[in-house]
Amino acid sequence: MPLDFERCWRAVVSRDTRFDGLFYSAVRTTGIYCRPSCPGAPRRENVTFYRSAAAAQAAGFRACKRCRPDASPGSPEWDIRTDVVGRAMRLIADGVVDRIGVGGLAAGLGYSARHLHRQMVAELGVGPRAVARAQRAHTARILLETTDIPVTGVAEAAGFSTLRQFNETIRDVYARTPTAIRSQAPGRVGDNAGCLTVKLAARAPFDGAGVLAFLAARAIPGLEEVTGNRYRRALTLPNGYALAELDVAADQVTARLYLDDPRDLTAAISRCRRLFDLDADPVAVWEVLRGNPLIAALARPGVRVPCHVDPAELLVRAALGEATDPERSARMAARLLAESGPVLGAPPGTVTHAFPGAAAILRACERSWPGAEEFRDRVRRICAGIRSGALDPSVNPHRWAEELRSGRYLAAADTDYVLLTGTKDPDVFLPEHPFTRAALGKNRISTEGLRPWRSYAQLSLWSLADSDPSACIA
Repeated sequence: MPLDFERCWRAVVSRDTRFDGLFYSAVRTTGIYCRPSCPGAPRRENVTFYRSAAAAQAAGFRACKRCRPDASPGSPEWDIRTDVVGRAMRLIADGVVDRIGVGGLAAGLGYSARHLHRQMVAELGVGPRAVARAQRAHTARILLETTDIPVTGVAEAAGFSTLRQFNETIRDVYARTPTAIRSQAPGRVGDNAGCLTVKLAARAPFDGAGVLAFLAARAIPGLEEVTGNRYRRALTLPNGYALAELDVAADQVTARLYLDDPRDLTAAISRCRRLFDLDADPVAVWEVLRGNPLIAALARPGVRVPCHVDPAELLVRAALGEATDPERSARMAARLLAESGPVLGAPPGTVTHAFPGAAAILRACERSWPGAEEFRDRVRRICAGIRSGALDPSVNPHRWAEELRSGRYLAAADTDYVLLTGTKDPDVFLPEHPFTRAALGKNRISTEGLRPWRSYAQLSLWSLADSDPSACIA
């Protein structure tokens, strides 16, 4: 059966690595075949699609030297961006270079510093030091513009080793001194409030209400809450804990962050953006969704797929049954939180605890399990997998997904839920899920035309059930 050209072309245009390995694109004018994520820009009329690298080779095409489509999926060559550049960028965002240097970052990834530098230059045009430097400058600017922290404190919080390095970097990047940036900033928030305010832009259209409804339906009391257009939750960050207070508008999310340590600012912003899926391309998604009459009637333009801020937390929540009975799961998680979760200071709202780590949850399993016994073994297996590193997605997201699909940890429905909200796979659809059936009623839906954005169709259906169950089709 031939591949659907429109579906494949949409994936190529999106340059999304999540489609790599599902098919291959070949360009007749160059004689080269590539992965869907290859940064090359072929003309539509010159492209042909194949199901395998072998099929493309048999048709006379040679492998692209840039994206290496001939490598085996899961190999270092195949996953070079996921294993090296992608993971390095996530770790740099969490401040790893500032804490242990480029050598420590490279060692943690299992490569030499020279190899890491070479791969990042090939993908990004700059090495890890330059990326970390740009991030430090950006963090420093946010602190200068939004707080009254002394300049020396800003330099330290942003990760600069000396005040001289801080001043030189800010002048090089922004052509202004730190003092000038601060003096020209409108409406700073004093650090005596313990709060940093950051505006996170959202690509329009943005269905923030749908994200809030999804989060509200699954909120764990004490860890998170939704009131009106505001979402609050605790975050566990590299240097301490934080509370994120996120106000949702039509074109942005205003984040007020109460951080134990200002060095965690960049990591907190990154996780908030992931939570609200702010970097999605809503126009490309809607072009596909509106082609299905049933989904178009139910969905709202700008739908997002909320992505959990902590994979370990998501796995435990899935083990407690959040995928099929979020209310019961939230009750059990709230009891676990009250018994084992780290206590926060005195932030606004009803958020009192951060989510407990795997070790604390394992102790609760052995001591006084707060929920139904049927979930104890499931949670114990999950926590043991987290502590052993088998369920650490930072090591390799592809292998993490394979480990989950093995069935050793979660039921199939729970695994699909984790892959939908934990890996940001754009093409997950759960037709037998009770929330999907509730939204569709007696209707049947063909999802082939919704590829490669079926996850967004899925969230459209779930958002309807979460926000207005009476609106579900009968």
